[in-house]
Amino acid sequence: MKVLKFGGSSVANAQSIQKVANILQKTSYKKIIVIVSALGGVTDKLLQAGFLASNSNETYKDILLSIEKRHIETVKSLLPVTAQSACLSKVKQQFNELEDICEGVFRLNELSKRTQDKIVSYGELLSSLIISNFLQTQNINNEWLDSRELIKTNSNFGFAAVDFVNTNKLIIEKINSTSQNIFLAPGFIASNADNQITTLGRGGSDYTAAIFANAVNATDLEIWTDVTGMMTADPRWVSNAKTIKNISYQEAMELSHFGAKVIYPPTIQPAMQKNIPIWIKNTFASDEYGTLIEQNVRHDDNVVTGISSINQIALLSLEGSGMVGIPGFSKRLFEALATEKINVILITQSSSEHSISVAINVIDFEKAKQATDTAFEYELKIGLLEPLKVETELSIIALVGDKMKSHQGIAGRMFAALGRNGINIRAIAQGSSERNISAVIANTDVKKAVNVLHEAFFESTYKQLNLFIVGAGNVGSKLIDQINQQQSYLLQNLNLQVRVTGIANSKKMLFVDNGNDIDLSKWKDLLQNGESMNLASFVETIGIKNLRNSVFVDVTANTAVANIYHQLLSKSISVVACNKIAASSTYTQYKQLKNLSKAYDAAFLFETNVGAGLPVIGTLNDLIKSGDKINKIQAVLSGTLNFVFNNYDGTKLFADVVKQAQEEGYTEPDPRLDLGGTDVMRKIMILAREAGYKIEMEDITNNGFLPEECFKGDVNDFYTSMAKYESHFKQLYNEAANKNCKLKFVANFENGKAAVGLQHVPEDSDFYHLYGKDNIVLFYTERYPEQPMVIKGAGAGADVTASGVFADIMRVIR
Repeated sequence: MKVLKFGGSSVANAQSIQKVANILQKTSYKKIIVIVSALGGVTDKLLQAGFLASNSNETYKDILLSIEKRHIETVKSLLPVTAQSACLSKVKQQFNELEDICEGVFRLNELSKRTQDKIVSYGELLSSLIISNFLQTQNINNEWLDSRELIKTNSNFGFAAVDFVNTNKLIIEKINSTSQNIFLAPGFIASNADNQITTLGRGGSDYTAAIFANAVNATDLEIWTDVTGMMTADPRWVSNAKTIKNISYQEAMELSHFGAKVIYPPTIQPAMQKNIPIWIKNTFASDEYGTLIEQNVRHDDNVVTGISSINQIALLSLEGSGMVGIPGFSKRLFEALATEKINVILITQSSSEHSISVAINVIDFEKAKQATDTAFEYELKIGLLEPLKVETELSIIALVGDKMKSHQGIAGRMFAALGRNGINIRAIAQGSSERNISAVIANTDVKKAVNVLHEAFFESTYKQLNLFIVGAGNVGSKLIDQINQQQSYLLQNLNLQVRVTGIANSKKMLFVDNGNDIDLSKWKDLLQNGESMNLASFVETIGIKNLRNSVFVDVTANTAVANIYHQLLSKSISVVACNKIAASSTYTQYKQLKNLSKAYDAAFLFETNVGAGLPVIGTLNDLIKSGDKINKIQAVLSGTLNFVFNNYDGTKLFADVVKQAQEEGYTEPDPRLDLGGTDVMRKIMILAREAGYKIEMEDITNNGFLPEECFKGDVNDFYTSMAKYESHFKQLYNEAANKNCKLKFVANFENGKAAVGLQHVPEDSDFYHLYGKDNIVLFYTERYPEQPMVIKGAGAGADVTASGVFADIMRVIR
């Protein structure tokens, strides 16, 4: 014999019920028991009607009328006209009884648990009556069983405990008393010894099916729902969640206990007791395999079977020196909670016995606090215990898997993944079976945490990176175009999904909702229609979205943007900066950002601060990490200045050459930062700091070549002044040319001191054959004392700078 249960979504309307009939017609079993829930959403409506009636609100009548209308329409849609009259008469009779009960509640202004059970029982009674009649019209002859007469419980209304000895006897006697092969019964409902209606808890129709399966020693129990089995995580949160094909009873119990709503937790025990396989199947995709729950399971290669969570919990913490070494404190705490019928979800205790914490449903926390304060009134009064600490707005996330007990490092991987994404853990618990590791976290982090852990333990297919880009000018636009070009390649070849989820320029900012990313083929138009840019709001939105593997990308030269890096890093959001301002700020600020990066495991990368796309800082870091020491650095670090002096020969104005450099995108927005040496000073300082030296801007000697007047006024005044001093620039060129030298703006760092300035470079110098916008850096180290390590290439330009930023983004995921 097989038992099949169809949930509310499977019997929500006439079309769904027709699918149920199709499934039953295909079954190969001669004897079956079918358990059905109320039509989808009806139980909630009945509870609402009862609540309104108890508060003297006559709108309960409107709700009852809408429920009645729905059931009548379902009958008319399913049954042929000739078969409707008798069924409609029974439906009307049931609603007359229901109206009388609700009117009594209305008059008394009272809704007891017992009366509430009676009201909600009509959902399953009505659905089972209609479906039984419909199946008869489909030549599926069946006998309707009254679960109230067969399942006996105690009088704990709302969540009654089953008397299995008596129940099994009644079910077996009923099944054996008839020659019928197909039976249909309402789920969820039962009765006590006085034949008063009780219910088995929300989701109790699953439990009803398991009770029948246990009683008749069924060969299979099938739970039909609207999803294709149990999933590795909630598919509403994790788009890449996978169906778990095979799972053990114990794993299924753990997952269902921690919030997996596909199966009602008490369902598993009666089936496991008789070793009855449980199938989770999809009514709307009946040919899919689904999930098989059984005793002996052959798992795939995944150590973790699934991830689940419980939202809206409260954490109660009892602590104090009076607990240490004194037996019975835990017992008294649990007794106090048990007396108030408060379920404890998670327990954790410090090894010092100084504190114990328990997680409960948030709706119970006030009752729990009162019970605990009463139980420990004396200890609290004399100071042996601290006042009970109650924390709300929390959730529990759990990793579940039978194979976890035989694998080391699972907890480490779990906590490392959460930590990298800035998810704080309030409490930790692990069962002695090692089948479950649970952590208490903030409600606001639970969706992110589920995605982070799913990526860490299941998604060998791809990892996700979420980018928030500020700066959509020349370099920023090139970067976005490069990302758009490479997205499919990265996904197909590196299993990396790079999503741009926020873009901003100085005027507008753009975000997308519902877990999508921005369509980069039309990002300019989308940004143009975005909301007004507000940096504080942009940063706040990143926090609210709380996406895993978030990266803030600064492609500006803006001080205000650089000043918010610390906020991002302290939330474990990585920062990739094309902007030099942060790394070249005071040494204290620079060091603070580096320390935050380390403390919160968030990358702070700024490769393009020196040499655009050249691997200068990365190479320097590799030298230091491998144990080398930097003794001296010589470099030409300004692509702008190199371009200018490579193209100036006195035949055209120096100002025109600078203007050309600006028009081709080689200069800073204010070219004086380049020509005045400030930009080169910043770069050599950054290199010195990365080499391990403490240095400030004022420690660097700047042997500039621009007349003082060029620094006065705005950029237009700057060009006017340069034209005025053309003879000065021509003299600089001629002096170098007469010595067969070239002019190069060179940065030097040696013995902890740095200097920048214009130099005459002879033909035998490494700097002589440096053309166009190229940069060159020479590292003299303990391992490279005489023949330096040389890095040379294009050191300016939007394309190469954007590619350097892109490379830093790739380093974040590594």
